[in-house]
Amino acid sequence: ASCISLCAFLIISFFLPPPQPAPETTEIDVDGGIDQDIFDINEALGLDLFEGDIKLDGMQERNSIIGDNYRWPHVIPYVLDDSLEINAKGLILKAFEQYRLKTCIDFKPWEGEKNYISVFKGSGCWSSVGNRQQGLQQLSIGSGCDRIATIQHEFLHALGFWHEQSRSDRDDYVSIVWDRIQTGKDHNFLKYDDKTSDSLNVPYDYTSVMHYSKNAFRNGTEPTIVTNIPHFMDVIGQRMDFSDYDLQKLNRLYGCSSSLSFMDTCSFELENICGMVQSADDNTDWQHLSHVPAGPNTDHTNMGECEDSGYFMHFNTSAGAEGSTAMLESRILYPKRGFQCLQFYFYNSGHESDQLSIWVREYTSVHPSGTLRLIEQIKGSPASYWQLHHVSLNVKSKFRVVFRGTRGSGLSQGGLSIDDINLSETQCPHHIWHIRNFTHLLNTSPAGTAGRIYSPPFYSSTGYAFQVSLYVNGTADNPFNLAIYFHLISGANDDQLQWPCAWQQGTMILLDQHPDVRQRMSNQRSVTTDPLQLSDSTSTYFWDRPDKVGSIASFPNGTTFMRGPGSGTSAFLTHQRLRSRNFVKEDGVYILLTMEDISHLLSTQPSVSPTSVVNTSNFPTSCPDNPCENNGVCVIVDRAPVCRCPASDNWWYMGQKCERKGSTRENTIIAVSSTLAVFAVMLIVTITTAVCLKKKYRQRKGNGESLNLEV
Repeated sequence: ASCISLCAFLIISFFLPPPQPAPETTEIDVDGGIDQDIFDINEALGLDLFEGDIKLDGMQERNSIIGDNYRWPHVIPYVLDDSLEINAKGLILKAFEQYRLKTCIDFKPWEGEKNYISVFKGSGCWSSVGNRQQGLQQLSIGSGCDRIATIQHEFLHALGFWHEQSRSDRDDYVSIVWDRIQTGKDHNFLKYDDKTSDSLNVPYDYTSVMHYSKNAFRNGTEPTIVTNIPHFMDVIGQRMDFSDYDLQKLNRLYGCSSSLSFMDTCSFELENICGMVQSADDNTDWQHLSHVPAGPNTDHTNMGECEDSGYFMHFNTSAGAEGSTAMLESRILYPKRGFQCLQFYFYNSGHESDQLSIWVREYTSVHPSGTLRLIEQIKGSPASYWQLHHVSLNVKSKFRVVFRGTRGSGLSQGGLSIDDINLSETQCPHHIWHIRNFTHLLNTSPAGTAGRIYSPPFYSSTGYAFQVSLYVNGTADNPFNLAIYFHLISGANDDQLQWPCAWQQGTMILLDQHPDVRQRMSNQRSVTTDPLQLSDSTSTYFWDRPDKVGSIASFPNGTTFMRGPGSGTSAFLTHQRLRSRNFVKEDGVYILLTMEDISHLLSTQPSVSPTSVVNTSNFPTSCPDNPCENNGVCVIVDRAPVCRCPASDNWWYMGQKCERKGSTRENTIIAVSSTLAVFAVMLIVTITTAVCLKKKYRQRKGNGESLNLEV
C-alpha cells in the first residue's frame, strides 16, 4: 500500500503545474526615499532652532563671534550616549576618521575632562556653536540624522562655525528671495557684518557642507536662495563631505599645518616624483611617462584633458630578460597608529605573467639599513583601463613603501604602470565594485527594477555573504537618482553563523576619484543589521537567513542562490551631483564596500567622574604583537586587540585570529553536492517504486486478480 501511495504521489506531482517564480526581492528605504536635509528633518519635528540647527544658550547672542576662549583643544573628549542608534554610533566614528584624515582635530572618549561633547539621540540634528565652557555640551544626532556629512556639519558648528550663507559678503554670491520664505523664518537668513564674523580670508564656498540648500525654509515650490552664478544652483546644500574651503577654514582656525592620519599622496605630475627613489637593489628603473604605445594612452589624474601634463610611472616589460625587476620606493614615512591603507591605480599592458608586488622596507634599531617584507602580489590578465587597488599595511616602525615590478616569461608589448597613490593611517575598504561603461548605463537603463544591476557576491571578515543593488536611473517612484541597497545572500558559512544577523554595519561609498584623498567628496550610506527588525509585510525577521526570508536569484553563470531583502535608499545621489565631482572617470565608477561587526558599540561608554584623574598610559593604542594569522590586520577596539581578516571576491578568512579560510569554491561544491544528493534520493525512490509495483503485479497475477486501476 505504501508503494502504491508513493507511486500515486509521484504521478500526481508530475501533472501538477510547476512552482511559481519567487517573489521580487523586498527593498526598504531607511529614509523613506526622501533626500531630507538637516533643516527639513528639524522643521518636520517642529523645532524652532536658530538658523535651523543651532542651539543658543542664554549668554550667546545670535550674531556673536566665537573667540579663542570658545575653541576646543585639538583632542576633543566625547561621550556616545546610550540613546543613540547603533548605526549612528558607527557613523560618528567614521566621521571622526574623516576629521583625522583631513585636519589636525582628534577625538577621544571622555575620561574626566572639564569640557566634553555628549552626543545623544535628541529631537532632530543640532549643536551649539563653539566650546561653551559649560562642562557637558550636547550635540543631537536624532532619527534620520545618521549620515556622515550631517554629523560632520553638526561637529563643525561645535568647533565654532556658522552657516556659509551667513557671511557678511554673501550678497555678492547669492540672492535671498525673501517673499518665498516661510512666515516667521526670515531671521534664519540674516547675515553677520565683518566686525562680528570672520571668514578667515577664504573665498565664498558654494560647495560647503555648511551651506543651506536652495530650498531652505521655502513656503512653496520656488527656491529661497538663488546663486548669482547659475551653475551652482544644484551645488549648494551638498551633504557628501567637507569641501576644500571647509577644510581650509577649519585648519586655519585651529592652526593645523598637517592632518593626523594622512601620510602621502602622489600623482607624479612633478619631475621629482614626490620624493620617491629608484632602488639600487634591482636591474632596471621605472620611467616617468605621459603615455605608452601599448597603453596607457593617458595618466589617471587628468585623463589627457590637460595639455603638457598628465604623468605616471611605468615599468617596461617588453624588453629585458625574464625575472628582471624595477623597484620604486617612497620617501621614509613615520607611522603613528600601526595600520595603514595604500591606495593606487594600476594599468597592466604587459603579459599576464608580469607581476607587481607591494613591499615595505622597515627600519629598526636591529636593522638600521632596513629589511624588506612582502605585503601583496598583484597578478592578472592585461586590461585596457586603470584599475583601483587597496592594500592594507600594518607597519609600526619607520618605513618605505616599495613597488616592485617583475618581468614574466610571456611576450609583452607594454608593461606595468601606477598612478594616483595615496597612503593614510586608516582602514582599507574590504571590497571594490568597479562598474565600467557607466555612461552607456545612464543613457540606456530605464528607471525601476528593469534598470537595476547587482554587484558580484562578497564576504565579510566574519563570513557573511552580501551583495549590493544599484538603480542607475532610480526607482520607478524616484527617478533621476542613484538608488542603492544592501542585501545579505546565501553563502557557504550560513550554518556556522549567527541568525538573524546581528549588528553588522554595511557601508556603501561612491568614490570621488580625485587624485588626493584629502580633497575627495565621496558619497556614502550605511545600514546596520538589527536582529530584532521585522519585515513590514510579515512577522519574519528582516535580517534572518536568506534561504529563509529571501527569494531565488542567479549569478550570470547560472548558479542559483537566495537573496535576502535589501535596505538602503532611493535618494542616494542625484544625477546633477553625480556630475559635480569625479565620480565618473574613464567612464567607470567605483563603489567601495565594507561590512563590519559594530556590536561592541552596544556597550555603554564608561562614565568617569569629572573630578577624577584617569591614567591613560596603560591604554593600548596599537597591538603590541599581531595575533592575527594569514595577513590579518590587528586594531584596537575598546582597548582590546581585534583582527580584521583579509577577504577577496572568491575567498575570505574568518575566526578570532583569521585562522579559517572559506571560498566560493566550497559554496559551489555544496550546491553540486546538494543537487547530487537530491538526484540520488529521487533515483532510489523511483527504483523502489518500480520494484514494489513489479512485485505487486506478480502477486495479483498469481491470484488471478483484475489489474484494472480503481479510482
